[in-house]
Amino acid sequence: MNRDDLLIRGIRPGPILISRGRIAEIGPGADAAATAETRRIEADGLLAVPGFIELQVNGAAGHDLTRDPTAVWRVGEALPRYGVTTFLPTIISSPPETIETARRVLMEGPPRDYAGASALGLHLEGPFLNATYAGAHQSANLRHPDSRTAAGWSPDAGVRMVTLAPELPSGLDLVAQLAQRGLLVAAGHSGATLSEARAAVEAGVRYGTHLFNAMPPLDHRAPGLVGALLLDDRVTIGLIVDGHHLDPAVVALAWRLAGPGRVSLVSDAMAALGQGPGQYRVAEAEVTVDETGARLQDGRLAGSVLALDEALGNLVATTGCSAGDAVATVTTTPARLLGLLDRAKLERGARADLVLLNSTLRVAAGFVAGRLAYQVEGLM
Repeated sequence: MNRDDLLIRGIRPGPILISRGRIAEIGPGADAAATAETRRIEADGLLAVPGFIELQVNGAAGHDLTRDPTAVWRVGEALPRYGVTTFLPTIISSPPETIETARRVLMEGPPRDYAGASALGLHLEGPFLNATYAGAHQSANLRHPDSRTAAGWSPDAGVRMVTLAPELPSGLDLVAQLAQRGLLVAAGHSGATLSEARAAVEAGVRYGTHLFNAMPPLDHRAPGLVGALLLDDRVTIGLIVDGHHLDPAVVALAWRLAGPGRVSLVSDAMAALGQGPGQYRVAEAEVTVDETGARLQDGRLAGSVLALDEALGNLVATTGCSAGDAVATVTTTPARLLGLLDRAKLERGARADLVLLNSTLRVAAGFVAGRLAYQVEGLM
């Protein structure tokens, strides 16, 4: 133990002792293992859960990551207040040089004394998308799947996830190549038919990016991408549960088919997260943010201002699921997808990414690798 040790008491499932960024003890043994030098935090009545893993963050705190990839660490500093301790900075369809800048910033690492969420690797949402379902993505930045453009994309090179439209020319070949490199390959912004979507899953697609949005609706004679992804146990589906992207009945339907083990809640947050109503941009697109969400000038949705802890409460209210099942959608489920073996668990030896939640599942405090990154006023 060292003088930076931290003992959190008064929480469920019991006291947690943190040392050198790891969980040293949990339960009755935590109190016994603490020393006189151990810093103590009293958090009576709060629930301790693993830190949230966010797969789709376009921006926050006034920063759009596609317009300014150098803002990744400023966005990361804003995320622990929403429970996020690990995230994939998301770059939407853009020129190759934007992606390279984002990769360089990520690979250089955070600034000294950084206390925000861990940026695990990029989520490239595009540019290999179907123009018919592009949403806020600019058509000038879209292109057909190209193995040369994607040649340098790998987890070791700062890219962890790619969303593409698998029905495009050479789409299946690129899915297979990326999956073989260990990337999480997602289908999204796609008009894939049922047979095309099933072929994509066979090639390596394992995720559906914001299911139901930016794709054809589920039809009883043409179930398409939605039907294929919901029915395949190999695929996890991403949902934006903000009350705008999906009707509550659709959330409940998806949960009955795929929850809890195959549902991943995401925010799809854009620069306005934590800011308030006004005019913002998602890449080149102008977006108006008001009480109904974030919308393009033609009224289409463009990301969200949803906090991930708020999404948990929305899921519980919509589906009647347990708090534990809701928390799994932002912890164990994305951890499994990304192969994270030392996160999303509260046990000895695990990385000390954890969140303290109140009775409504809102964040009271967040710890990244054992370091306090956020707390509500007056908690400690």
